[in-house]
Amino acid sequence: MIRFQHDDLLLFESALFRTTTTLFYNEDLLLLVDPNWLPGEVAEIRHWVQQLRGTRALYLLFTHSDYDHIIAYGAFPEAQVIATQALADNPDRASILQQIRDFDASYYLRRDYPITYPVVDVPVKADGQQLVLGNTRLTFYLAPGHNRDGLFTLLEPQGIWIVGDYWSNIEFPYVYHSFADYRRTIGRLAELRERHAFRMLIPGHGDVAVEWGEVEKRQTESLAYLDRLEDAVRNHRSFDLDSLWRRYDFPAGMLPFHRGN
Repeated sequence: MIRFQHDDLLLFESALFRTTTTLFYNEDLLLLVDPNWLPGEVAEIRHWVQQLRGTRALYLLFTHSDYDHIIAYGAFPEAQVIATQALADNPDRASILQQIRDFDASYYLRRDYPITYPVVDVPVKADGQQLVLGNTRLTFYLAPGHNRDGLFTLLEPQGIWIVGDYWSNIEFPYVYHSFADYRRTIGRLAELRERHAFRMLIPGHGDVAVEWGEVEKRQTESLAYLDRLEDAVRNHRSFDLDSLWRRYDFPAGMLPFHRGN
């Protein structure tokens, strides 16, 4: 399940949807991001947290409120939770928790922790809000579009960008909230590059990007998909699905998300 390991970073990848869990650790803190999916995978993540933590503070960050990203909240009751104020205020929390219960019931899964919605200790309310812990600075940016309560987190001086369900190399944009907001959010790439050091970008699904050219390529592909889809809908044109499936590998699984867009 460990996909990437470095001096200050462990990346776990679930068997489901290639979903990423990030564990950043240094002398200042442990930062755990979106622990997921299956009970055995969550148990492995929890094991690593316990092994590495020592006396350091543990922060649990949620990039957004989709049920696959908050599914393991209850497994880390000792953590201080970071998320957007919009996530904290989400009026749909009951339906999100029901999605977790339905998923577990569909596959006969049992969890050894309660299924509850995150209680946010550090709410992010505005772009540029920061949390400074020792020599580590976390800068946050609101990232609506994929859903209402997305969050980008940039760690410095490490140059690690944690971006949730944007800039994936294995998925086209899944837009549950707003096409306009999605465009504005990923359109901030140049601005973020000017303001912050870059070492790697970690998406919620798929592979880490360590070359800036790869980040820009994903940006171009995401915008091109949105352009083609919007043109097809507005002008009653057919969408070139053959071209889409030449780029992305799982048409049967991804088609419902395309139709949802």
